[in-house]
Amino acid sequence: MTETRPAGWLSKALQRLTADDQSIDAQELRAEAVNAGCEPVSSCRKGEVVTVTGRLKSVVYTPRETVPTLEAELFDGSGSVTLVWLGRRRIPGIEPGRTVTARGRFAAFDGRRVIYNPWYELGAG
Repeated sequence: MTETRPAGWLSKALQRLTADDQSIDAQELRAEAVNAGCEPVSSCRKGEVVTVTGRLKSVVYTPRETVPTLEAELFDGSGSVTLVWLGRRRIPGIEPGRTVTARGRFAAFDGRRVIYNPWYELGAG
């Protein structure tokens, strides 16, 4: 019979040394989301009002014939959600690398996870 023990500081340190930068970054983002009391993007369901937090990977202004949109991809370590502001060309502080907490109704559109016109709060970044 083999005995398994909870991971100690040495095994955690070895894991961090052998992990790639993206894995470590994703772990840290997931931990920050949990500490902030936010839902992981991967567990959000369509129609729920959710609060998510993470880092903006990209920000794109999309001119459209009807309504211009500003789209920002938020990554929290478990997955990504696109934050979409309708009728906006730019929002000060919404830029790649910035930490953002967003709240709104979770939706799915064309296979993408989306929150339209979310309430948001800028973090450090």
